[in-house]
Amino acid sequence: MELIILGLVIGLGISYVISKRFSVSKKKNLVEKQSVILLDKIKKVSKLITVEGDFSEIYHHENTKENFWGFSSKKKAIVLIQAKAHIGFDFRKIKLAANTEKKEIVLSDFPQPEVVSIECDIKFYDIKNGYLNKFGTEDFTSLNKEAKEHVLNKIPESNLIQLANKEALEAILLMENIVETIGWKLDYTALEANEAHKKISK
Repeated sequence: MELIILGLVIGLGISYVISKRFSVSKKKNLVEKQSVILLDKIKKVSKLITVEGDFSEIYHHENTKENFWGFSSKKKAIVLIQAKAHIGFDFRKIKLAANTEKKEIVLSDFPQPEVVSIECDIKFYDIKNGYLNKFGTEDFTSLNKEAKEHVLNKIPESNLIQLANKEALEAILLMENIVETIGWKLDYTALEANEAHKKISK
């Protein structure tokens, strides 16, 4: 009888240890899976637009072509560019790490604002063809490309990048909301330390 009771006690003890280890292992796998899901969620945001700017520019285009006999022919056009520039952050450049023990996502580096896209509406006026130098399909394609580059060069002169920098905190708060959806926390103290260091260096 005593042997039976002892056997039952030992059996229960072994079962408890096995179930405990299995439970811990299962919980650890769940936490690790949660961290992977969180990191994927943040990366899927991809590019976040925080600032939008409108540009209206008049662009003068001239092209002079010389032929075999040394005669030159000029073509020119006035290009009206109305563009919308979107400035934001590329979340794929964010540096993140998961601390599964504390259920924290550690944000160690945040990207600088950049031009996410430029939408151009281009209209051509006062098109003048040269006798031996006329506008063709390739010219209009090239002018569209030049117009976008023209707007891109104007962006640093505007205050759009500075405005986007001010919106960086909003982007971080968005990340924090994503992380908190499953009870985790976002740790961005490293960013605050880096910002303080920059101010001291200045």
